[in-house]
Amino acid sequence: MAQAQQGPTDGPLAGCLVGVKDILHVDGLPTEAGTQLPSSLFRGAEASCVRLLRTAGAVVLGKTVTTEFAYFEPGPTTNPHDAGHTPGGSSSGSAAAVAAGYCQIALGTQTVGSVIRPAAFCGVFGFKPTYGRIATDGLLLCSASVDTIGLFAPDATLMERAASVIVDGWSPDVDRRGRPLLGVPMGAYLDQASAEARDAFERQLSQLQQVGIEIREIDGVLEDIEPINLRHSHMQAAEMAAEHALWMDQYLDDYRPRTRELLQRGRQVSAQQLAAGRAGRSDLRQRLEAQMTEHGIDAWACPAATGPAPAGLESTGDPVMNLPWTHAGLPAVSIPAGQVGHLPIGLQVVAASNRDETLLKWTQVLASALWPLNEE
Repeated sequence: MAQAQQGPTDGPLAGCLVGVKDILHVDGLPTEAGTQLPSSLFRGAEASCVRLLRTAGAVVLGKTVTTEFAYFEPGPTTNPHDAGHTPGGSSSGSAAAVAAGYCQIALGTQTVGSVIRPAAFCGVFGFKPTYGRIATDGLLLCSASVDTIGLFAPDATLMERAASVIVDGWSPDVDRRGRPLLGVPMGAYLDQASAEARDAFERQLSQLQQVGIEIREIDGVLEDIEPINLRHSHMQAAEMAAEHALWMDQYLDDYRPRTRELLQRGRQVSAQQLAAGRAGRSDLRQRLEAQMTEHGIDAWACPAATGPAPAGLESTGDPVMNLPWTHAGLPAVSIPAGQVGHLPIGLQVVAASNRDETLLKWTQVLASALWPLNEE
């Protein structure tokens, strides 16, 4: 990390050290985006979310490692719980920095699963807000239709405090029920998780039920997950290729293989495929929220990843458990909720759009209920 940048000595985040994913601009620090392309290409004004954190008293400790342009080519960061395992990605450095205690808050981004998955792998709290509720100025975009800036923190209280500073239109939570009624999306979506992730998920649900949190299994949710995944992939590839169009002409050979493949594939996506991906976002959001209303649930509960952090650093893990919620633009959290072997695993909780404030209040309740799993 680069040198710290001092903020005001008062404010709600006074003295909190912040790591910033290296695809966000910070005054005085280069943006290198995990790539060999020259950093002079990426100059820009400081991201407003960074400025807001510093105005609230936080101290920018430095930049954190990202996969190349927030895609799948990993950086050198390892998992603080076991250096032989990935920390996840693409916000690998941000999750690992909080887990290792280097900083109290870190900024990440999510285009598919790049906040929720590494938070689960590293055993910290992760928050991806409703799409559009944190301004993305100062961000090197991956896929503008879904890119969302998120947060990592060691506890739910600090995560909420940081969110209150950078989430647009933040208002204190007024929900008086105190705890959510959770729905589990049974079927094809959940079947994407590994057996060990499903076993851990059942332990998490059982722990919540022991403290009186109601859970309903709901059939017929996300049964079309494969076409959803494909639409999202087409959209992401096309939009990233558009963002990199000028750089690709001059620097194509300097991109790492998986990034280069995505960009070249993105140029082959048809206008119809791109339009279908973009239209699918609001369609999926409306469908998921209608199912929430129909079944009387407040939030969805599901695994934060397909399993614990994979061994090795060649892969950052599979983001499919996060994809539909990101595609729909819904707010999500990852809550540390036990281990598989010696590695952390998280519970993902997803609320309706713009219920970010309530979701973060529920996160504190759920985290307290799940804490015994972290002590086993």
